[in-house]
Amino acid sequence: MKSKGKAARRGLTRRDFLAKTCLAGAVVAAAPSCRAAEGGKHGVPVGERPAVLTDLTRCIGCRSCMRACRDANDLPVTGPDESIRLTKREELSVFQWTAVNPERGRDQQGHPAVRNVKRQCMHCLEPACASVCPVGALHQTPQGPVIYRAERCIGCRYCMVACPFEVPRFDWNSGLTPVIGKCQFCAPQRLFEGLPTACSAACPTGALKFGNRTGLVFEARARIESRAAYYVPRIYGEEEIGGTSWLYISDVPFEELGFKKLGKRPLPSLTWDVVSRLPAVALTVAVLLGLVSAGLSKKGEEHP
Repeated sequence: MKSKGKAARRGLTRRDFLAKTCLAGAVVAAAPSCRAAEGGKHGVPVGERPAVLTDLTRCIGCRSCMRACRDANDLPVTGPDESIRLTKREELSVFQWTAVNPERGRDQQGHPAVRNVKRQCMHCLEPACASVCPVGALHQTPQGPVIYRAERCIGCRYCMVACPFEVPRFDWNSGLTPVIGKCQFCAPQRLFEGLPTACSAACPTGALKFGNRTGLVFEARARIESRAAYYVPRIYGEEEIGGTSWLYISDVPFEELGFKKLGKRPLPSLTWDVVSRLPAVALTVAVLLGLVSAGLSKKGEEHP
């Protein structure tokens, strides 16, 4: 009775502590695998996912795509008037999801050249932004596009740090209601209804072509091979960080036009190398703490 009274006063017995720490280690060990199963690689196969091929040699900088994006997504007018001025440099913002600007470089023959470059969310095949979002506000749909669910956002801005293309924009004037702005691939308004993106439908020169990813990669290669001396022998977005749904071809090296030089490995797989080791570490620490607690408890029982 006396020993039981001491145990009751301690509140947590050696056996209880061991059980709880081992259980905690097991839960931590299982967590990443559950998250991986939740995220998964389900949905439409990569080759059949919707994509857009951007031929920078065909873009005339009219910015019709920007107007179409604004209208299709009911984005507010942020400038002094409703027209997007051709002389002003435009940047991505929380309410401007695509931007076209002239960039300078040298073509394949070494001649100075100016090319109009369209930028927007690249919709990575394995998006880093969605992988780091702790609440699923950024979510990759089964069809492939990465959409933003404002009702879940907590404003942590991890997506801004994780995105290798520096695309997500935060509304600093949103007060207590955090808002992130980025291209949605026209998923809710058009894509889910079987329609192409608004920007590609509005392009008057064919600089933007909508289709499935496999078909567009094939066409991009055909264009490059048919004019080998003209195009850079590379499709930007085909392999960068595991591949993207926006693909580019150009006659000017991409790095000269401001495109980032990235590796082929998807960014979520890099973080997984670290995260996958955490369960083993946590379980080991839990067991060691349990053993230490057991030793202290035994010593206390021997010397009451």
